[in-house]
Amino acid sequence: MPPIQDKHSSQELLQAQVNLWHHALGFVKSMALKCAMELQIPNTIQHHGGLMTPSELATKIGLHPSKLPRLRRLMRVLTISGIFAVHEAASPGKEVVYGLTPTTRLLVGDEVKSNLFPILSLMLDSTVIAPFLGMHSWFLDEHSTSLFKKAHSLNFWEMAEQDDTYNQILNNAMVSDSNFLTDIILRECGDVFLGINSLIDVGGGHGGAARAIVNAFPQMKCTVLDLPHVIAEAPSDVHVSFISGDMFKYIPPANALFLKVNSLEVSSSLAIQHIII
Repeated sequence: MPPIQDKHSSQELLQAQVNLWHHALGFVKSMALKCAMELQIPNTIQHHGGLMTPSELATKIGLHPSKLPRLRRLMRVLTISGIFAVHEAASPGKEVVYGLTPTTRLLVGDEVKSNLFPILSLMLDSTVIAPFLGMHSWFLDEHSTSLFKKAHSLNFWEMAEQDDTYNQILNNAMVSDSNFLTDIILRECGDVFLGINSLIDVGGGHGGAARAIVNAFPQMKCTVLDLPHVIAEAPSDVHVSFISGDMFKYIPPANALFLKVNSLEVSSSLAIQHIII
């Protein structure tokens, strides 16, 4: 077989190499975002009027001056990928200025309904990332059905039940996701809730979605059904009721059920369907 170089032009080979580099180093963008979030860079820029120079940012987040060149590299990754905006220096010798973008504004804490910081924190948590490092062994294991369980010996929800820290991260993430999506659902197709007097939010966590629904439809009685360890940490609310239980065993009667499905296996989906019917 002739060498691959004989079949393709130099430009094609170089482009193929770039494609491999993009895949191999794709994690750098995720880790850069994680770093920026943990350093509170989005909120820091937001609270500084929306614009900051690298030196101002480094000082505000408490970096040693020796880290300033590295901060510039970090921000270069994040500006190229559209997370932050960069504005050229006003005059020669001056620093560039970093600003927020529509993407970054979803990470700042001033607007609860559109703040995705908690769910991004879950996605970038080492507990969630670690299983992917062993994906090859999971594929070779004919008895393992869950990549997460292969790595941790527990599935996603069992981990939350046994690890209080992870449970808090997960619950905050679910509230964040529900607040964001429910606001859009109510704005774009809220008429589906008209005429409903009672609703059960199945697996509704801390009631983010139920709270948004009852705020839009005050006459509706909203109840959240979730596992005991989830309900135990749920904040009290005069407008939303909370019931602990297993949705695969019993769902209280109501005019409507609200269920956000997150990659449930077919068997689980059928079990839910059986309970509802």
